Amino acid sequence: MQALPFAFLAIIFYLGAGLWQGLTLIRRVPSRPRLVRGLALVAVACHAVIVWLTISHGGELHLGLFESASLVSWAISLLLILASMFKPVIAGGAALFPVAAICVLGVMNLPSANTENPLSAGLIAHILTSVAALAFFSISAMQAGLLSLQQHALKKRHTRGIVQVLPALTSMERALFELIWAGMILLSVSILSGMIYLDNLFAQHLAHKTVLSFGAWVIFAVLLFGHHVLGWRGQRAARWTLGGCLVLALAFFGTKFALQVVFSH
Repeated sequence: MQALPFAFLAIIFYLGAGLWQGLTLIRRVPSRPRLVRGLALVAVACHAVIVWLTISHGGELHLGLFESASLVSWAISLLLILASMFKPVIAGGAALFPVAAICVLGVMNLPSANTENPLSAGLIAHILTSVAALAFFSISAMQAGLLSLQQHALKKRHTRGIVQVLPALTSMERALFELIWAGMILLSVSILSGMIYLDNLFAQHLAHKTVLSFGAWVIFAVLLFGHHVLGWRGQRAARWTLGGCLVLALAFFGTKFALQVVFSH
């Protein structure tokens, strides 16, 4: 199956969805969440074909840096579409969908690293929970960024612009911590499955990922404790969320970049 037509459609529809949502945030066009979801859903469907064609070959998984970025951006986009049907998170699509389009472009045009992994049920479970956890936390990061902007605008008594488009502050914050709880559960399962199914979590090629993943888990655990026990909210919660997501992203992508790009040269 030729991947190029699917890649072209995915990029066009991702950019269309992201552009409309971005224009909505700056009040250039009316809010049309169904239109954004529809465009993004077509993009995600085409992107799914790209993901399958680029990572699955002969019973092995090819998860190099660009394949991983494509897989994760697809998972985040799909999760955002589904979550936006129940929670006020679709605004994050203004940033996410163009990034997903770039990931599709990258995986189609940049050379792939030789990173074959034999398929097994345990490995698949570990990869799925890892990607799902990163997807939830990535949407949490976008939500935290919007929450921070919203709170800053309200403190400055700016009631126009983004404040008029976004839902109430309490709804945004509630959605943020629901996303963090879901991500925390999945990250815990991912770490446990890694302990069970991977031979040595502290092997040279896994040590950095393991340490950073544990570090992200601790950051989010402290954040949840601070929120529910100490009443952390607003800017403090947003900073801890963004910090935890950065550490987790480094665990997932930073080690791949170091091993496949920096150290390989």
